[in-house]
Amino acid sequence: MILAGDIGGTKTVIGLFEDTGDELELVRDHTFKSGQHPSLEDILAQFLKEPAPRPVKVACFGVAGPVVDGQCRATNLPWRISETSLAGALGAQEVKLLNDLEAAAFGMLHLQSEEMVELNAGALPRRKGNIAVIAAGTGLGEAFLHWDGTKYHPIASEGGHADFSPSTDREIELLRYLRGKFGGHVSYERILAGPGFTNCYGFLRDTGHAPEPSWLAERLRTGDANATIAEVGLAGGDPLCVATLDLFSTIYGAEAGNLALKVMAVGGVYVGGGIAPKILPAIQKGSFMRAFLAKGRLSTLMSSIPVAVSLNARAPLIGAAAYARGMAGGDAKAARPAKPAKTETARRTKPDGARARRGGASAKG
Repeated sequence: MILAGDIGGTKTVIGLFEDTGDELELVRDHTFKSGQHPSLEDILAQFLKEPAPRPVKVACFGVAGPVVDGQCRATNLPWRISETSLAGALGAQEVKLLNDLEAAAFGMLHLQSEEMVELNAGALPRRKGNIAVIAAGTGLGEAFLHWDGTKYHPIASEGGHADFSPSTDREIELLRYLRGKFGGHVSYERILAGPGFTNCYGFLRDTGHAPEPSWLAERLRTGDANATIAEVGLAGGDPLCVATLDLFSTIYGAEAGNLALKVMAVGGVYVGGGIAPKILPAIQKGSFMRAFLAKGRLSTLMSSIPVAVSLNARAPLIGAAAYARGMAGGDAKAARPAKPAKTETARRTKPDGARARRGGASAKG
């Protein structure tokens, strides 16, 4: 049996899979509230109260945090996670920890066309080559898949914590504003994550872009400010909120382009995470792609790179399961548990569903 998981600061998704030889079968999955548990081991113990049909052979978990020497201190949880400790708790032959964006990147190879929204209409057809993945959610994750000529290797980064680099006069003012707010260093994650909506909105409001109406101030004070800004902006209900989404989308596109250049992502760029699908109409208005393409002498190269938003929130779980199948000696190409059932009923996924959108490039782990 194969155990896979997507470990986040808010929720943890665990899935149990059986490798039948030519496909993975999802036996059951469950979502836990991470903060209600003292450790990942506690969650796994609860999940396995219903015993697996056979012993767990290998396990792979995508974790929101840097993984070094098989260990991770979760970024938004008081958990220290260790491959050795988990292997002992599970009685598994091998346990692998991936950064959550490594797992998500690997999972992108197994999504189908209906789970993607293409953004770069002028791009070349998808081809084999390095792939970049950027994902704004609770934080900002960045990773890539290195193509070695035969297979893909997921590679983690903590690029979301790199210095924010403004490219317009307004963004220079935004940097100054956020430096004052945070006392110095400003990373891309201060902008391209859930709290980034409030940061961008506050900047626009405080620098006089438009007045803040009293009804909006009250909603921001009493509710989820980030969700309110996005909701009102998408509805066109207030100029400040509309401008916030435009500024967010512009900087998101610029940083996606930066990542594509750094890893030579000729195989494409995937935009994951929870935010992009929720503000997709704003992203599709054009500011994202204009900023992505605005790379001076390399703009022609950028115009050739496919860019797509992933609509499947389970990409990290998909990637972890596929990676674990490779660990067990199976072919990750045949692993596509792309839409785990909401109920814990078994389902099968066929080998031909494991093809990346570029037309079947191998995804062996």
